[in-house]
Amino acid sequence: QVQLVESGGGLVQAGGSLRLSCAASGRTFSRNAMGWFRQAPGKEREFVAAISWSGGVTNYAGSVKGRFTISRDNAKNTVYLQMNSLKPEDTGVYYCAAGHVATIDPRYDYWGQGTQVTVSS
Repeated sequence: QVQLVESGGGLVQAGGSLRLSCAASGRTFSRNAMGWFRQAPGKEREFVAAISWSGGVTNYAGSVKGRFTISRDNAKNTVYLQMNSLKPEDTGVYYCAAGHVATIDPRYDYWGQGTQVTVSS
């Protein structure tokens, strides 16, 4: 099993930045691709970004491309989401997830509890 704990959420003004972290423990972290998802009030959870096990391949939702950056430090068992130029529509609960395989794939096996991000206008 993999346990995931997100941190770094908070309240920020539009145009500001936040850096989310997701600390993993349990099964070998570096063998899984990792992803970030978010869920806004009244909406379904949506994909934000993903990164392969090596960190060499990344993928982003169109709405965040150019503003968000996903990265990972396998030595620290941590994945990050740097969020810049935040907009009110980025508000939601952000979840990290451990992928089913090492490459970016739609399947995710483990999920964190989420961290709230609120962007005020």
